[in-house]
Amino acid sequence: MSAHFGRLRKGATTTAVAAVAVAALSASQAPGVTTDDLGRQAAGAAQPSGDANTGGAGGGATGDSPYYTDLPPLKSPNPSPSASPTTGTTVSVGEAEAGIPATVLDAYKKAEAELRASKPGCNLPWQLLAAIGKVESGQARGGRVDASGTTYSPILGPKLDGNGFALIADTDNGAYDGDPAYDRAVGPMQFIPSTWEWAGRDGNGDGKKDPNNVYDAALAAGHYLCRFDRDLSVQSQMNAAILNYNNSTEYLNTVLSWLEYYRKGTHEVPDGTGTLPSHSSNSHPGASPSPSTPATPSTPSTPSTPSPPKPGSGGSTSPTPKPPAPSSPAPSPTPPTPTQTVDHLEDANTGKLTATAGSAFGTKVAVRAESKASKGVAKVRVRFTIIGDTDATFTGGESVATVVTGSAGTATAPALVAGEKAGDFTVRATVVGRVLGGLDYTATVTPRQADTLTRTGDTALTCVPGGEFADLVELKATYKGAVAGKVAATATLIKSADDATENDKGPYFKDADGKTIRTLTDLTTDADGVLKLPKLYADDATGTFLLRVNTTGGAVLTVELKVAAAAS
Repeated sequence: MSAHFGRLRKGATTTAVAAVAVAALSASQAPGVTTDDLGRQAAGAAQPSGDANTGGAGGGATGDSPYYTDLPPLKSPNPSPSASPTTGTTVSVGEAEAGIPATVLDAYKKAEAELRASKPGCNLPWQLLAAIGKVESGQARGGRVDASGTTYSPILGPKLDGNGFALIADTDNGAYDGDPAYDRAVGPMQFIPSTWEWAGRDGNGDGKKDPNNVYDAALAAGHYLCRFDRDLSVQSQMNAAILNYNNSTEYLNTVLSWLEYYRKGTHEVPDGTGTLPSHSSNSHPGASPSPSTPATPSTPSTPSTPSPPKPGSGGSTSPTPKPPAPSSPAPSPTPPTPTQTVDHLEDANTGKLTATAGSAFGTKVAVRAESKASKGVAKVRVRFTIIGDTDATFTGGESVATVVTGSAGTATAPALVAGEKAGDFTVRATVVGRVLGGLDYTATVTPRQADTLTRTGDTALTCVPGGEFADLVELKATYKGAVAGKVAATATLIKSADDATENDKGPYFKDADGKTIRTLTDLTTDADGVLKLPKLYADDATGTFLLRVNTTGGAVLTVELKVAAAAS
């Protein structure tokens, strides 16, 4: 899911500046919600002490929420064997920053194992998930999770109301982030609700997809990074995946620093004892408490002249009253975001959407975001969603894709890939963050086809009455000269060349119960286009009989079967 948001300010933070930022953010939040240096909140009264919340990055997964900018120590980890205080197993002990809480570490490694099986070409290292988890949430606040991997209290980013952060109106009615007005990044890997809705995974097998569960969040992050058939062993593709998580060079460099550090050695520490980061991407010395409204410097007042002492006053003086300081001008109205200026979506010359099962569509869905004046609007997120009874997906295996409009206001969806299920489905385009009518496109998947059937052998197919045919019928299907794999076919023992109705005598097949059948349906050629029919049997009738095989696409082959008494 790709998105473009305004970048956040980055730099080293001091205690004083962090306190100002926290105070400003806390003042805008609901009572009873604590806020950390990043402006991220820990909701709920049961939050453990020493909390260090963290949030997500921009570009797609996390809605441009703040992130931790702490870098790993210059000295590489040099672990030595020891016994785990939580499991009793042998682990390594090294620098504190190299320690990863036991449950969190287990979640990363399980996610790597699942991706190794489901998307082996991605080559996802668990250390990359650990690096992102460090930057996003300080490893789930130092591993403050229960035995199932769920954080003791939700990890929430600041509300994305455009006030120093991206503007993302509520997309989940507060289901994930508790905020019915604006979205917030949620959980250890800081997914915004609209991304989690399609990217969420059940990593701990409890039947739920919970963004606050480190197993679920780590697996979702792994699948998110592995989209578009990326191979993360290729540095350029790994960089692209990280930038898709947060489109910031600073974020990329920070994550890569932690990745390299963790690759040199890590060790397991008890849950809740992990080292917590302290520097954030949205605070630096001199930062305004409210980034969207820069502070206006006040005009210094003129020093007052002391009055001469009055007799009997003991030499004391009374200061001249100071004139009132001039009031600061009211801040100018915040200009509308590009998303707020969109009036409608227009089709951008999308062609006919048709494809054969198992192949890519030759046409991509393209739309144009336009203002009331029908001018293209750039930097607007458009969501493309596949709807209907289909197994078609976008490239990368997802059913939802979000694309940012270019300078002309056009957004083009990733290529569609047809599954095996034939029929029509819908691709819907909508503007993220606006309640506007969308555009629906009908896409059609046609079945795999064959135009030619041939026998793989030329041996005559003969049998004696009441016996069974020694040779099986084996055919090969092709389409325009190429192998036609996974093509549907039917086989029927027919009455004659001119009468294709099912015969009531002569050769026959047997079903699973041993009963006579003379029509086979739901046949499919294999990947090499080969179709092997079951064994044929003969009743007492003699003569020449016909077996006709048909495939989708119009391929037809008629095979002769002869039943005659054995020669004396």
